[in-house]
Amino acid sequence: MRVLSKIVLVCLATFAVPPTAPRAEAPAASAEQGPTEPLAIATRDGRRAFKVEVMRNDAQRAKGLMYRRQMAADHGMLFDFERPLPVNMWMKNTYIPLDMVFIRSDGSIARIAADTEPLSTQIISSGEPVLSVLELNAGTAAKLGIRAGDRVEHALFRR
Repeated sequence: MRVLSKIVLVCLATFAVPPTAPRAEAPAASAEQGPTEPLAIATRDGRRAFKVEVMRNDAQRAKGLMYRRQMAADHGMLFDFERPLPVNMWMKNTYIPLDMVFIRSDGSIARIAADTEPLSTQIISSGEPVLSVLELNAGTAAKLGIRAGDRVEHALFRR
């Protein structure tokens, strides 16, 4: 009986997880950066260059920057919606505060939603049909003088 009790205790100890064990919030792959492409924004004060990941399909667009904890200052994420349409975004599972730049099919900026709230399910609307949304670190648009009407330069807008 003692041997059986020890075997049961060893098995329980092997499979037990202490209540304070950290839990993964997302798969590791969710937080990894993918390949980047060059993008620039022509502002009144000059040309601003970025390296962007481009989300071209539904799965990529749904994941976006979810679960990431940081993004380099000169990086961003460009969402390609394939055709102009009204777009609604949100920040669910997104930890980085962002500026969302809504871009028309001709590359002109329609509007900017500045300093969006991390982890929020509040809907952020494009306000009009757009082809794309560029996500930058919060404060980037103001810091670099990026405004509605400025032009975004990327292969996506030369279709």
